[in-house]
Amino acid sequence: MANIQDCPGFEAFGEDAKAARKQLRMSRQKVAELAHISTVYLINIENDHIIPSLPVIIQLVHVLGLPVEKYFGLPAVEVESPQRQRVSHKVKLCPEEFLPIIEGALDGAIGDK
Repeated sequence: MANIQDCPGFEAFGEDAKAARKQLRMSRQKVAELAHISTVYLINIENDHIIPSLPVIIQLVHVLGLPVEKYFGLPAVEVESPQRQRVSHKVKLCPEEFLPIIEGALDGAIGDK
């Protein structure tokens, strides 16, 4: 296990995990079970501010819905609306010769000249 001072960006990981678990109204036992770790290990992460291994971090991020970008400095991934997904898919299917027309329509819509 890594020391908290050796892992910048993870200083609040244990506190964040604990807060997320409580917000989800999940017991430590249930979170530990879902993350495939022992309850004692989860208690140590939450209270003693130890940094777990990467696989455990990934499991806890997934189980608790923690913001991965906070810990790894990644930009937040935006979820595209269903309409944006449909339009994007249609553009990918469009024959190359019609792309200038679509691009012109988009430029007009967003005011890009």
